[in-house]
Amino acid sequence: MTSIFEQALGAGDFARLHPEVRRRFSVGLDSVTACVGRGTMDRVWHRRGFVRPFLALGGSRNILVPEAGRDIPFTIENFPYRDSYGRETVTFVRTFQFPRRVRRFDATMVHSPERGCIVDYLGTHQHLASDLHLEADEEGALVIRSGQHRFREGPVDVRVPELLAGDAVVRESYDERARRFRIQVRVSNRRFGPLFGYEGSFAAEYADVAERGVRAGLRPLREEARA
Repeated sequence: MTSIFEQALGAGDFARLHPEVRRRFSVGLDSVTACVGRGTMDRVWHRRGFVRPFLALGGSRNILVPEAGRDIPFTIENFPYRDSYGRETVTFVRTFQFPRRVRRFDATMVHSPERGCIVDYLGTHQHLASDLHLEADEEGALVIRSGQHRFREGPVDVRVPELLAGDAVVRESYDERARRFRIQVRVSNRRFGPLFGYEGSFAAEYADVAERGVRAGLRPLREEARA
């Protein structure tokens, strides 16, 4: 049973992950397993000033989160399915329950043998595609770093310039004492520095996708064929 994450990381490095992290990233069609995490983000932050209009625009398509706050209830839903192009896909739908508004940060991931990595489609319409490179660190955490970003809309297919791109680093680990996953996300620009991020913890539960299915609203409204 090989998930898209094991394919991208390789069997040897995948085996180096903490067993609970390995279980979480084994979600897929072969294992017929989905994962739902529920917890709290201790801090959700973003840079003020010029970044806010871009975050607001992205928020309209469930890309990034315009709000900031502390102790924000959080849910992440990872469900595998086969998209309309026949690719195994895993949802990464994150929901943040801010006091005045609920925000979602949507992503769907596929493994691309051609690109040799995970391709992360962002938002409700998959307009943005990012290469994701995975590694296991010395503590058994999964570290994900974004690479090239591409914008697709109809015939438009352009690489996002580094001046405008946000480089993401995600670290997900397992705290055995608390019996919770800990996550840190940081998005930065090479010129302007930190832009957005969040950090906190959650507990995970697993479900049989064959029995539960993929709930309505998790899949994107539009699917992009180009990796």
